[in-house]
Amino acid sequence: MFCSQMYKATSRRTLCLGMALINLQSFQFYSSSVRTCRSLGTLRKTLNHLSDQGRRLRSWCCGSSVFGTVLSRVRFRYVFCRNYHAEFWNQPNSIMGTVHLHRDAGNSSKSDGKWIDEQKIFMELNSLNSSNEIFKFLSSLEVISDTMAAAALQRICEFEVDDSGLKNPEAILENEVFRSLCFQFEHESQKLSDTGLVTALQALIKLRVDPWSTLIVRLVSESQKRLDKGQLTIRNLCILGESLLDLEGPGCTMLEQIVNQVQGKKLKEWTSGEIAMVYGMLQMSITEEGQYQDLLNHMNNITLTLAPQLSPKLISRILKALVILDQTQAIPLVIRLCKYSVRHVPQFTDDELVNVLGAFIHFGHADQFFTEALERLVPKSSFTMHPEAVSRVMQYCCRKRIRSKPIFDAVAESFAYNADKYTTRQIAEYIVPFGTLNYLPPSAPSVFRKLERILNARFTQFQPHTLLNLLHSCTLIERYPVNFLAKIFNPYFIQQLQAQTPGLDRFVLSQLTQLFLTVTLECPFYEGPKLLPKYRVKSFLVPGRSLESSVDVHFYNRVKTGLVDLLGTRMYFASHVLTPYCYTLDVEIKLDEEGFVLPATRYEEVHRRIALCIDGPKRFCSNNHSLLGKEAIKQRHLQLLGYEVVQIPFFEFETLDNSREIVEYLHKKIFPHTYRLNW
Repeated sequence: MFCSQMYKATSRRTLCLGMALINLQSFQFYSSSVRTCRSLGTLRKTLNHLSDQGRRLRSWCCGSSVFGTVLSRVRFRYVFCRNYHAEFWNQPNSIMGTVHLHRDAGNSSKSDGKWIDEQKIFMELNSLNSSNEIFKFLSSLEVISDTMAAAALQRICEFEVDDSGLKNPEAILENEVFRSLCFQFEHESQKLSDTGLVTALQALIKLRVDPWSTLIVRLVSESQKRLDKGQLTIRNLCILGESLLDLEGPGCTMLEQIVNQVQGKKLKEWTSGEIAMVYGMLQMSITEEGQYQDLLNHMNNITLTLAPQLSPKLISRILKALVILDQTQAIPLVIRLCKYSVRHVPQFTDDELVNVLGAFIHFGHADQFFTEALERLVPKSSFTMHPEAVSRVMQYCCRKRIRSKPIFDAVAESFAYNADKYTTRQIAEYIVPFGTLNYLPPSAPSVFRKLERILNARFTQFQPHTLLNLLHSCTLIERYPVNFLAKIFNPYFIQQLQAQTPGLDRFVLSQLTQLFLTVTLECPFYEGPKLLPKYRVKSFLVPGRSLESSVDVHFYNRVKTGLVDLLGTRMYFASHVLTPYCYTLDVEIKLDEEGFVLPATRYEEVHRRIALCIDGPKRFCSNNHSLLGKEAIKQRHLQLLGYEVVQIPFFEFETLDNSREIVEYLHKKIFPHTYRLNW
């Protein structure tokens, strides 16, 4: 039985099958022109005839490896019920061909010229570009092995199955060639090779064949028998394990037996491909922390030595598994795989690149050579790369604070042309890094025009937190979403934020507050709704995620010592000052109307306030000296609020060798127009 899409026409007239009739007696499928015009009643009557004749033929063979020539032709009539049906139709003048009963194909079939080189068939399958082409190709073959038939089903999965399921169920599940394959797999399951059995089972499960159909039940039952014998290879064990996980989930009773047999194999004898397959199976099967960790530790150690030999595909698969399994104890393996992935960046498919970048992001790793490889790849491929791959590149840059002009410019241009095709999540992942890393691309006008059109058309499709992150990031680079702020400050939208994880935590409230402060300071013409006072925070500096970075303690202490030497005493400046506008000042110096420094505790006669921003490395992009967006907007707002902002960047301060140079530097920075007195 197939999925529900197939239960349509139980009284449908017999399907005319001009296709390959495939016989799996010896893991071979034979094709022949198949015609049928019998009714369902005739079909049922002939089933017993088919069974009896099969028994007679087996007795005639008397243990011989080959049938005699069968002067008959089989045709199928499929009805939408749990079993397939076949009608045996005698035609003395039609010759079906020789059928082998043993696993060995036999020399006779080769001498008859009916065997086609499997390698050629596999190459042909890989060259085909649609499931229809595959079905036509199968129907043109005279003889095909079960492993090749299963490989054809796997190839069909590549075209027809995506994350959402089967793209066109009717076109596949009602296809005549597909049904013929299913009939033979069902009725000859005991004669299948191990590889043909598990590969066919995996493909049929992916194609959403009814899990309670006779076909699937028989294949699973036969797989259990083979498993009990303990003779399946690592590869076939993994394929079977992944199939059962898709079918039943991690609670599958056979899974533990499969993993135990895998553990019983000698690890040092495994190929790199088998190791990758075991990683893939374990990533789907582990439900408890530490489960199968001993096996994983051994695999991690072996893979560490194999890393230079791994192909791009295997590197991608293993890194994906390490992320899902959260193998933080295997950081040396992760770093080594990431190192060797650099050479494969041009060869990675989009999906493989997504997996590799996911590992870089998950384990917090960055590699200069990998970034340079991306800078060569993305400008050439941004228009043709899958949006998910590009958004993952932007995530990588954002997380590692890599402000790459070649990547960002190329992504901005592709966004302006292709953004209508992106999901709302991908749109946010494209745009947020521009704000986070404080970069405005040359194509900014077209990028933000496109973004505004998308927001107007698809505003309600965005998840609330995704939308807030997107609009907040725009303000960091002075692109103000004025037309949408009324909806953001609306109590209904805030309720939506509260209902969705992580709710209205301090970071979310800080974003709302900073949006309100931004529109107040930088968009005085805005007259829409305001953010209600109960949603405004008092400070942007909070533990964990924060809209401003804490001062680097070591750097601050060096600057503080220099300030004491410059001003003569500690009383003339204050540290970590929380302003009424939510920002925290690293150092504040007060001056009276004549320019004299006032004690930090003095609140009267303050004419000027100097805010020192002691900017350590974490406040800048990692690959250049550009301030992060959240630090740039802080300094911009402080200036609008009347502060004189003095930036003390780490890369300037590091060049100073002694206290005298530090004092001279601070004097020029803070009092550039004042002559310094020596104390």
